[in-house]
Amino acid sequence: MENTEKTTTAAENVQTAPITAARGSKAANRRYIGTLTGLGILTALVVVLQLFSSVIKFGTVSITLTLTPIIVGGALYGALGGAWLGAVFGVVVLLQPDTLAFFFPVNPAATIVLCLLKGIAAGVLGALVFRLLEKKNLPVAVVAAGIAAPTANTGIFILGTILFFMDVYGSIENLLIGVITLNFFIEVAVNLALSVVTVTIIRYVKKIERENAQ
Repeated sequence: MENTEKTTTAAENVQTAPITAARGSKAANRRYIGTLTGLGILTALVVVLQLFSSVIKFGTVSITLTLTPIIVGGALYGALGGAWLGAVFGVVVLLQPDTLAFFFPVNPAATIVLCLLKGIAAGVLGALVFRLLEKKNLPVAVVAAGIAAPTANTGIFILGTILFFMDVYGSIENLLIGVITLNFFIEVAVNLALSVVTVTIIRYVKKIERENAQ
């Protein structure tokens, strides 16, 4: 009798295994498609916002509005997602008229590396900070990522400019006043102002992902 029950259970497991595997495969496919779709939307948003941001200037400094979708991407899709969106941001910055006119002629290689590095670092650092704090407090994680991303972006830009492009600004004082006083604090303020929207988006997308995984 006992052997019969074991045989029946084993047979049931064999029969249900393909169904379970198929469900897991479908869930994985949905997650993959969702990730590609989400990154595609955020990539387009990064490009559009950066092109729009290039015309918003305080003096000679352009204000970056692009970090918010980069932060959202890093929060939803991890450091690789943040790195990808940061790289896209860097490419768009690299191809903009001000970059090509003032930085590229001075040092082309340094211009390329600086644009890509600061964007990727912003995406990766924002994602890592978010993941570190997400389980403790989601709104705090979003705010912290919103500070970390522009810190990486601005910090690397300042360092790279000091090393390779001081002729563009003339002096460290002009660089620090223009970039930190205007660019950095405005970027942080924008991220903080949009933090409620960012939290809402992240919660909504994660809820859909959980539902699709079931």
